[in-house]
Amino acid sequence: MSNKRMFKNKNGESNNISGKNIARIRKGSIPKLSQRAFADKLQLYGIDVDKNAIQRIECGKRFVTDIELVAIAEVLKVPVASLIEKQ
Repeated sequence: MSNKRMFKNKNGESNNISGKNIARIRKGSIPKLSQRAFADKLQLYGIDVDKNAIQRIECGKRFVTDIELVAIAEVLKVPVASLIEKQ
Protein backbone atom coordinates (compact mmCIF):
# COMPACT_ATOMS: atom_id res chain seq x y z
CA MET A 1 0.00 0.00 0.00
CA SER A 2 1.31 3.44 -0.90
CA ASN A 3 2.06 6.12 1.67
CA LYS A 4 0.75 8.77 -0.73
CA ARG A 5 -2.24 10.56 0.77
CA MET A 6 -5.36 10.52 -1.36
CA PHE A 7 -7.61 13.54 -1.58
CA LYS A 8 -11.07 13.25 -3.01
CA ASN A 9 -11.15 16.72 -4.57
CA LYS A 10 -7.59 18.00 -4.52
CA ASN A 11 -4.71 18.11 -6.95
CA GLY A 12 -1.82 18.25 -4.52
CA GLU A 13 -2.41 21.48 -2.61
CA SER A 14 -4.74 22.92 -5.27
CA ASN A 15 -8.53 22.66 -5.47
CA ASN A 16 -8.41 22.56 -9.28
CA ILE A 17 -6.14 21.68 -12.18
CA SER A 18 -7.53 24.37 -14.48
CA GLY A 19 -6.57 27.53 -12.58
CA LYS A 20 -3.01 27.86 -13.85
CA ASN A 21 -4.15 27.18 -17.42
CA ILE A 22 -6.96 29.72 -17.11
CA ALA A 23 -4.52 32.36 -15.84
CA ARG A 24 -1.98 31.60 -18.59
CA ILE A 25 -4.58 31.73 -21.37
CA ARG A 26 -6.31 34.83 -19.96
CA LYS A 27 -3.02 36.73 -19.62
CA GLY A 28 -1.98 35.71 -23.12
CA SER A 29 -5.20 36.81 -24.77
CA ILE A 30 -5.12 39.71 -27.19
CA PRO A 31 -6.22 42.17 -26.12
CA LYS A 32 -5.14 41.25 -22.60
CA LEU A 33 -8.10 40.41 -20.37
CA SER A 34 -8.06 41.59 -16.75
CA GLN A 35 -9.58 39.45 -14.01
CA ARG A 36 -12.38 42.00 -13.64
CA ALA A 37 -13.16 42.05 -17.37
CA PHE A 38 -13.02 38.24 -17.43
CA ALA A 39 -15.50 38.04 -14.53
CA ASP A 40 -17.77 40.53 -16.33
CA LYS A 41 -17.76 38.38 -19.49
CA LEU A 42 -18.49 35.23 -17.48
CA GLN A 43 -21.47 36.98 -15.89
CA LEU A 44 -22.89 37.47 -19.40
CA TYR A 45 -22.84 33.65 -19.64
CA GLY A 46 -24.78 33.38 -16.36
CA ILE A 47 -21.75 32.53 -14.22
CA ASP A 48 -21.94 34.51 -10.96
CA VAL A 49 -18.29 35.33 -10.26
CA ASP A 50 -16.36 38.46 -9.44
CA LYS A 51 -12.69 39.46 -9.70
CA ASN A 52 -11.93 37.82 -6.34
CA ALA A 53 -13.44 34.51 -7.46
CA ILE A 54 -11.29 34.59 -10.60
CA GLN A 55 -8.21 35.23 -8.46
CA ARG A 56 -9.10 32.26 -6.21
CA ILE A 57 -9.69 30.01 -9.23
CA GLU A 58 -6.39 30.98 -10.82
CA CYS A 59 -4.37 30.34 -7.66
CA GLY A 60 -6.15 27.03 -6.99
CA LYS A 61 -8.07 28.04 -3.86
CA ARG A 62 -11.53 27.60 -5.42
CA PHE A 63 -13.17 24.59 -7.04
CA VAL A 64 -14.39 25.03 -10.62
CA THR A 65 -17.58 23.32 -11.78
CA ASP A 66 -18.01 21.75 -15.19
CA ILE A 67 -20.61 24.41 -16.04
CA GLU A 68 -18.06 27.10 -15.20
CA LEU A 69 -15.36 25.35 -17.27
CA VAL A 70 -17.59 25.36 -20.35
CA ALA A 71 -18.32 29.10 -19.96
CA ILE A 72 -14.66 29.89 -19.25
CA ALA A 73 -13.61 28.01 -22.40
CA GLU A 74 -16.18 29.91 -24.45
CA VAL A 75 -15.07 33.30 -23.11
CA LEU A 76 -11.39 32.45 -23.67
CA LYS A 77 -12.21 30.89 -27.08
CA VAL A 78 -10.38 27.64 -26.31
CA PRO A 79 -11.45 23.98 -26.02
CA VAL A 80 -12.37 22.82 -22.51
CA ALA A 81 -9.60 20.22 -22.77
CA SER A 82 -6.98 22.98 -22.89
CA LEU A 83 -8.14 24.15 -19.46
CA ILE A 84 -7.62 20.80 -17.78
CA GLU A 85 -4.34 19.72 -19.37
CA LYS A 86 -1.56 19.15 -16.84
CA GLN A 87 1.40 21.38 -17.61
